[in-house]
Parts: sequence; structure tokens; C-alpha cells
Amino acid sequence: MFHYALAVNIKFKSAMISWRGPSPFYFIPIPQSQSKKIKALAAQLTYGWGVIPVAGKIGKTEFTTALIPKDGIYLVPIKNQVRFAESIELGDETSVQISLGS
Repeated sequence: MFHYALAVNIKFKSAMISWRGPSPFYFIPIPQSQSKKIKALAAQLTYGWGVIPVAGKIGKTEFTTALIPKDGIYLVPIKNQVRFAESIELGDETSVQISLGS
């Protein structure tokens, strides 16, 4: 029996927002077109409740988190450790790289 790992790498640029949803409160939305691609693969990537674990990179800072579905797109939660290391403020256009799957 063979197991094929699914690995998807996505790069995008979007502005950081705040949302008083699940902690943390800072997120970078994934654009609609890339969110659609993720949604098509979600069943293979999620570990439940629609969240999808990812490895990410902003600038020189690498992190792990889980994408959160909201209003037809996915949000990348941004931990304070990442925000402070990369000096990201609300509204800042930020380049993000994420890797889904392994």
C-alpha cells in the first residue's frame, strides 16, 4: 500500500486585518483565487472543523499555524511573535508563503 503526501505551496500578498474571532486576533486573508484552490483540497488537508495546518514564512520568520475558513476565503492567523519580528501593523501589505500538507 502506498501513501502519497499532498504538498501545496502558495505565495501571496495581502493586508493584515484584525477580527475578534478565535485567538489570535490578527490575520492575513488569502486572496479568493488561492482560497478556492485550497478549498478544493481541504478534505485531504484538514484535521477537523475546516482548519488546515500550514507552515508559513513572512520575511525571515518561519512559523506554524492553521488556516481558518471565513466568508469563502481562508485566513492565516498571525502570532505576536511573527508580527513583532517582522514589524507588521494592521493594514500593512505583507508577502506570505505557506506550505500545506507534507
